Amino acid sequence: MEIRPVQESDRAFWFTLDQHLPKEQFDQKVREKLGYVLSVDGVAVGLMRYNFFWDEHPFCTMLYVAEEYQGRGYGRALMIFWEKEMQQRGYKMLMTSTQVDEQAQHFYRKLGYQDAGGLLISVPDYQQPMEMFFIKGI
Repeated sequence: MEIRPVQESDRAFWFTLDQHLPKEQFDQKVREKLGYVLSVDGVAVGLMRYNFFWDEHPFCTMLYVAEEYQGRGYGRALMIFWEKEMQQRGYKMLMTSTQVDEQAQHFYRKLGYQDAGGLLISVPDYQQPMEMFFIKGI
């Protein structure tokens, strides 16, 4: 298993798993090293991207491992890798979120993230189940 910062050469793979990142934002993720690619036996199978909440707290905005590789600890490995990187850079708190109807909430809690509230979006065209926020001190 290898985890490394996202590179331009990952573009095609990235968009097979991440349907939410606007295409023009991919360049920023590469340039600013705001994402990682996870490979198993030389094959890219997972990704993680983040930005900064209030411009100061690392916020995981996407974590995804290809379906056939889920349940093997790769998502956990990506999160732990990111947590260590952020701690080395001097950050003290991490954040992430997921919708209340998604199983990821249990995953984040197992990793020590605490519930920190939710957001209801009722604007037409953007409605979704409540978004749950999680925080973790590092």
